Amino acid sequence: MNSPDIDKNFTDAIPRLYEEYLVPLIFEPYAVDLANRIASRPLSRVLEIAAGTGVVTRHLASVLPESVSIVATDLNQPMLDRAAEVGTKRPVAWRQANAMQLPFEDSVFDAVVCQFGVMFFPDKPKAFSEMRRVLRPGGVLIFNVWDRIEENEFAHVVSAALESLFPKDPPRFMARTPHGYHDLATIAQDLKAGGFSSSPHMSTVAARSQATSPRIPAIAYCQGTPLRSEIEARGKSRLDEATDIAAGAIARRFGPGPVDGKIQAHVITIEC
Repeated sequence: MNSPDIDKNFTDAIPRLYEEYLVPLIFEPYAVDLANRIASRPLSRVLEIAAGTGVVTRHLASVLPESVSIVATDLNQPMLDRAAEVGTKRPVAWRQANAMQLPFEDSVFDAVVCQFGVMFFPDKPKAFSEMRRVLRPGGVLIFNVWDRIEENEFAHVVSAALESLFPKDPPRFMARTPHGYHDLATIAQDLKAGGFSSSPHMSTVAARSQATSPRIPAIAYCQGTPLRSEIEARGKSRLDEATDIAAGAIARRFGPGPVDGKIQAHVITIEC
């Protein structure tokens, strides 16, 4: 019942819950980090891949001069619709696109940015080759990926709680996909296979994930990600039960009031 096809299901209620709960919980600090890393570069056109509900896009639109055009793409139109609804400080171009076959000409962007999207690409070297293709000579690709699930406390606790609820067939989405592409040697090999000849710069960045109650991260993970589809595949009525189990596990680990957990990711920068 753990299907990779489910991993790409960011539809129905997920975009709203993702933006409301997951973005402030885990994505915001890394969005600031990516935008700041690229802000000092001489740029005229930037492509964002897997923009989701636009947290990185909003920061790019704030820190980059208005003369820099931003094209923000995602495979899932409902996520882009939510991003456009939230809006940005200045106009950006929203466009549905598959990272495996980008709808752009060769050598047209100075930078490609991707926050926590690479893990979802079925053929990572192919996706990297597409990113390299659309980059101008001297252009830069910068992206981040989550470290292993054990270094990301809320995700780890939620996954363990769901194993207790579904012992015969536990949902594996969190470990399989968001936290399933963390080996730096593998990432370097995939970049080389995708046509990048320079050496990537890799750094590991830890941050804190904070919420006012244990229920917030429980809702974020169980209802605001494709983990929701895995839970509902085991019975539509199980979603609330799973959320309650996850919230209880977080409360036991971090306390019943405001909660604070570690998150950790790798940031990779490579030039053409």
